[in-house]
Amino acid sequence: MSERTVTPPPAAPPPAPGERVEREFTVKERSQVRLVLRRFLRHRLAVASLLALIVIALIAFVGIRFWPHLYTIPDQPGSIGPRAANPFGTDDVGRDYFARVLRGVQQSLKVAAIVMLLSSGIGAPYGAISGFLGGRVDAIMMRICDVLLTLPVLVVAGALARGRGTIVTVGLILGLLGWVVNARLVRGVVLSLREQEFIEAARALGGGTLRIVFRHLLPNAAGAIIVQATLDIAGAILAEAGLSFLGLGVQPPDTSLGQLVNEARPAVETRPWLFYFPGLMIIAIALCANFVGDGLRDALDPRQQRQRQ
Repeated sequence: MSERTVTPPPAAPPPAPGERVEREFTVKERSQVRLVLRRFLRHRLAVASLLALIVIALIAFVGIRFWPHLYTIPDQPGSIGPRAANPFGTDDVGRDYFARVLRGVQQSLKVAAIVMLLSSGIGAPYGAISGFLGGRVDAIMMRICDVLLTLPVLVVAGALARGRGTIVTVGLILGLLGWVVNARLVRGVVLSLREQEFIEAARALGGGTLRIVFRHLLPNAAGAIIVQATLDIAGAILAEAGLSFLGLGVQPPDTSLGQLVNEARPAVETRPWLFYFPGLMIIAIALCANFVGDGLRDALDPRQQRQRQ
């Protein structure tokens, strides 16, 4: 078998002086997730708020395991102010208040997670089906939402949770009453999506209502759903705090941030740390959740981005 010699192509001659050289550029395609992440990272306040939420959650769920004091057992004869051993002081019966605040953060975040999952899990499909079907079905489904929107959530939730206010009970009640806003939001997005070409193509291929809703409409409405879910966290924290402040939420011997604020009302002038520490924690969590939602809104919908100084 004869060997064939392959001659390499001649090298390009160097450019003459003054000659224009055309360069080749390689364009690297970015995925949608990377674009969203890049836009979110530009929102410094949202990134800082997300990190703060993560730190608060880690301290509440992990750090409390290494804290030497228990939130249920007194280790002092009475109430004392903040000091090195008890940075948040102690309550009326001598229990470490830092441990009690961390327990309150745990319970409030659990309620927020339950409410977020229920509100998105019920409201998003409900609103998508209503917007996609339209007509009389849409009118009936939206009238149901209108009726539920007229109900005072705190009053109804307090009446249902009275005497059995556990974390799961409060979360379920608030979630089952709070999905209406998610439904109306997703319906508005679906009304603009259902006339798009890809939905017409799915219909032409014989796709049923549920398939189109769950395979095409809900994924394209994910941005609005995610943003509303972060806002549900702040709303759930405040709603649970309001219920517990009224004595209708989480019941002793368990505790939550709202219940701690309620218990500290008589001592707000003599021992203000009992009132302000859980109150500031409620404000911090709610603000951080709102700022994260604002950053996600800008990242998922670049048309809403604002010029920041």
